[in-house]
Amino acid sequence: MTTEAVLPKDYRPSEAEPFMNSRQLEYFRRKLLNWKLELHGQSAETIEGLQESGRNVADIADRASEETDRALELRTRDRQRKLVSKIEAALRRIDNNEFGYCEMTGEPISLKRLDARPIATLTLEAQEQHERREKVHRDD
Repeated sequence: MTTEAVLPKDYRPSEAEPFMNSRQLEYFRRKLLNWKLELHGQSAETIEGLQESGRNVADIADRASEETDRALELRTRDRQRKLVSKIEAALRRIDNNEFGYCEMTGEPISLKRLDARPIATLTLEAQEQHERREKVHRDD
């Protein structure tokens, strides 16, 4: 199912309107798609940069520095790949009318939280509870 709501240029979701109505869903769909496009653009730049830096550097210190930079770029690229996967999952939740609701409690996730992090799957309270449980298990 696709949402085809018309959005004014300055539209921002509001608590005064019904939660996850077609305008809000379209707003978040566009936000996620733009974010995904931005990440793909950064990936292309990373690949170009890595290809250009593939030259053989004679100085060992310069070579070490270049290898460190390359490792950092690859780690960033991997993070971006995982983020794109989360964005695609959020887009599927929009298509399935599951977007904006906490996976743990089923409660609506605040619009403020979704606007800041549209890939969020938990309310702030559920996220804090999840992190506390995670920390307890890590400390064991």
